[in-house]
Amino acid sequence: MNVYSNQKERTLPFRRFFSLCTKVLLCSFIFVHTTVAQSYKPNQSAVVSAHPLATQAGQQTLAKGGNAFDAAVTVSSMLGVVEPFGSGIGGGAFWLIYQAKTDRYFVIDAREVAPLAAHADMYLDNHGNVLEGASTSGPLAAGIPGLPAAWVDINNRLGTLPLKNVLGPAIKMAQEGFPVDERYIAGASYKISQLRQNSDAASIFLDNNNVPEKGWNLIQNDLAQTVSLIAEKGMSGFYGGDIAQALVTDVRKHGGIWSLEDLSQYSVIEREPVLINYKGAKIIAPPLPSSGGLVLKNIFNILSGYNLENLSATERKHLIIEAMRHGYHNRALHMGDSDFVPVPTDKITSLEMVNHQRSLIFLDKATPSATLSAVKETKPKGTETTHFSIIDSQGNMVAVTQSINFWFGSGFVAKGTGVLLNNEMDDFTMKPGVANGYGLVGTKANAIAPKKRMLSSMTPVFVMDKNKRAILGTPGGSRIISMNLLAILSFLDGMSGEDIVSMPRYHHQFLPDKVIYETGAFTKDEFSSLQQKGHNLLLSPRQYGNMQMIIWNYKNSFIKTYSDPRGDGTGRVY
Repeated sequence: MNVYSNQKERTLPFRRFFSLCTKVLLCSFIFVHTTVAQSYKPNQSAVVSAHPLATQAGQQTLAKGGNAFDAAVTVSSMLGVVEPFGSGIGGGAFWLIYQAKTDRYFVIDAREVAPLAAHADMYLDNHGNVLEGASTSGPLAAGIPGLPAAWVDINNRLGTLPLKNVLGPAIKMAQEGFPVDERYIAGASYKISQLRQNSDAASIFLDNNNVPEKGWNLIQNDLAQTVSLIAEKGMSGFYGGDIAQALVTDVRKHGGIWSLEDLSQYSVIEREPVLINYKGAKIIAPPLPSSGGLVLKNIFNILSGYNLENLSATERKHLIIEAMRHGYHNRALHMGDSDFVPVPTDKITSLEMVNHQRSLIFLDKATPSATLSAVKETKPKGTETTHFSIIDSQGNMVAVTQSINFWFGSGFVAKGTGVLLNNEMDDFTMKPGVANGYGLVGTKANAIAPKKRMLSSMTPVFVMDKNKRAILGTPGGSRIISMNLLAILSFLDGMSGEDIVSMPRYHHQFLPDKVIYETGAFTKDEFSSLQQKGHNLLLSPRQYGNMQMIIWNYKNSFIKTYSDPRGDGTGRVY
């Protein structure tokens, strides 16, 4: 019923995708997938992202002879320019990749890492209490960025065009500027106090220290110069030389702890993805330090024991909520960077675990999270990230979720670099049982340690089902996993792509013990029934998510893109 996931990560050069110990168990999956990949190739390419300018740039790279991996670097870098509030050169990402010529899936982990001077108690006061804002604002909140390293690595190993060509559109856009839209204005309004605290950030992202009006031309000359150095010098253009020195100097001047060694020692890691077999469909997602793959696998393992199609709509949604509760419970208890701590992956995905979880699920009532654990609840805060999906005519596929964490990250731009730093250090567990900015709790498994990667919810996904496949992902912090879950279930049920990306969503993450839902997620009768079962239902104050999805029917080569109407993204088929 379950496909084993080997969580052991690998650094370059590559080793074989599957270990010998899992070969027999996975052989049926490999055979089916290889047959599909060799029999069908799309006759078109497609790009879908959260911003029209990024989608256009990716399509132009494909038109110039680039492959999906070239286009992915173009889109990634362009999103960092036109959506600086959500991702960029000062942040990180997870890249889920399928290389058609080798028939191989893998993940490039470009997650940020803790600085060498970081330690488990760095955000606690003398009484052991978490210092408000220390892990979310200013350079002390920033992990060592991974996105530039991903660009160089992808280009060196998978690309067909020179790095300067695929980064060229982002450089030009940063130099010439672009008119900001309503989403930019909303983010700047939300974080204006934080942006004003750093003169370099304010001078770039604000208009005379005020929120700009729609259509204001955002120019980022320093960022253009930094990306140009990466295009020219590769890794040393960011992780060494003048840029590295400028980053370290300004970070330390303002209370941060970065060093030149932090930057020079950074590298991406290639990892084997989590493989999930759910009722004949294959789902592929990133492994730790992304929690998404393991949490999804746990949830699908739970759901595989039920005939969802035979349940009423209310019972189905109740069961999905309960499965979310248990999946996120395992996240809180066990998950962290498996390079640093032993994570009981086999236990989390075992038949014994899923049978135990099912024994705690009842169709007539909700299971209070307090009966599973008694850790503290706090309120989550606003978040921002971005996602894009790409497929080319050879069948290469890329799904990338990238972030600087909250809106405008740490709010700190290192002088002379144009690099807006992330505040991903908040994704560590500051103190066991105390929630982070997403309301997520954790244990010592996710405690801070030098060079450790913080646990993430970023979860780019591939789904293969009979004659079709999907490439998808979304921003949304801790809700990324539940949004992808609902999308996958709907895709497998035959829902149209338009309806999948636009449908109202609901979410449960173990703690706080609340079902967060969008308007329209439940009918009046469903709402009443779920309340009677004991669910604490809370209407989300705003819509969340911004899913970007490609569906390929590989039997007739039909490809179509779908962009979440909650955002301003677009897709192009070429």
